[in-house]
Amino acid sequence: MNSWLREILTAEIPNKNCLQEAIKATLANKSAAQAFDITAVNVSDRIQQRWELFKSTSPDFRRFCQTKLQKNLEIEVEEMLPVFWDYWLPIAIQIAEKHKELQRPFIQGILGGQGTGKTTTCAILSLILSKLGYRTLSLSIDDLYKTYEKRLELQQQDPRLIWRGPPGTHDIEIALKLFDQILHNQSPYEVPRFDKSLHHGAGDRTIPEIVEHVDTILFEGWFVGVRPINPELFNNPPHPIVTDEDKIFARDINAKLFYYLPLWEKLDSLIVLYPVNYRLSVEWRKQAEQQMIASGKSGMSDPEIEQFVNYFWRSLHPELFITPLLKSAKLVDLVIEIEADHSFSKIYQPLEA
Repeated sequence: MNSWLREILTAEIPNKNCLQEAIKATLANKSAAQAFDITAVNVSDRIQQRWELFKSTSPDFRRFCQTKLQKNLEIEVEEMLPVFWDYWLPIAIQIAEKHKELQRPFIQGILGGQGTGKTTTCAILSLILSKLGYRTLSLSIDDLYKTYEKRLELQQQDPRLIWRGPPGTHDIEIALKLFDQILHNQSPYEVPRFDKSLHHGAGDRTIPEIVEHVDTILFEGWFVGVRPINPELFNNPPHPIVTDEDKIFARDINAKLFYYLPLWEKLDSLIVLYPVNYRLSVEWRKQAEQQMIASGKSGMSDPEIEQFVNYFWRSLHPELFITPLLKSAKLVDLVIEIEADHSFSKIYQPLEA
C-alpha cells in the first residue's frame, strides 16, 4: 500500500501532502479517471468525497472482510483496502449519481464468469450504498432458474441440457415482472430465490424473499448482458467447440439469447468483470473445489471440472460472446480486468461505439 494511501485511510484528517499525492495518483491513472469522470477540476472534491465515504464504511467493510471473506489477520484486511479505495468506493458513488439523475430505481448489471468476484462485488457495493442511504437488492441470474420440474421437462425435450445454467433454463418473465414492479414502485416485491442444494445438488426454486423498498438493483450473472452473435462465427469456432454437434449446440444456445434481450434492455448500466485470460476460470474452479474437499465437503475432480467448464464454453464461449463487449461503449459502461490472483488490475470504459 502506498504511504499516501495508508495516511489517507488511517488519519483522522489527512495532511495536504498526502492529499496532493492522492490527486496526482488519481489523475495519473487515466483510464480509471476517465471511467469515473474525474478531471483536474473536480479531483479534489472527488478525493474528499471518497475519503468521507471510506471513513463511514470502513468499520463495516473490515467486519465484512473478517466474517464473509475469512480475512482473519489484520494484514489480510489491510490488503483489501486499496481495491476498496480505487474500485468499489468510486463505483458505488457513480451508481448513486446515476440514480439521482434518473430519479427512479437504478438497475446495474454485473457480468462475470467463475471466480471473478461477482457475489463479493455485489455485497460490498450494497454495503457502501447503504451508507449513502440506498436500499439495494442483489439478484443473481441463478435466482431466475426454472423450477426443478420445469428443468426436468426441458432435459427430456433436449438431453443436451445436462446442467442448469445455459440460456433457456431461466424464467425470464418472472424477472421482467419483478423489474417492472420495482421501476413503478409497486411495493412489496416477491424476489425469486434459488437453493442449489435441493434435489441432491440439482437445485430448485425456494420461498421468495419479500422486499418492501428498492433504490438500486445489482443484477449479476455469468452471461448478464450478453447478446446473440452472427451464427456464421460458429463455422470456425475456438476450442472446445469442435464437432458438428458442438457447433449445432452453440448455434441453438445463441438463438435462445434473443429471449433475454428484453431483460438486458432493463439494465441502466453494465460492468464486466473480465479475467486477463478467460482460461483462468478453470484454475479458479479447481482451487474452489479443492478447498471444499479439504474442508470435508464433496467436490469435483479436475477432469470433472474441465468437462463442466467446457460445457459452458461450448454454449457461450468467452472469446465469441464476452471479449467483443470490451470494445462496445454502447453496451458496456465499465470493464474491470481480473488477474490470476483475483486482484483488480485495470478499470476502463470501452472506447468504441
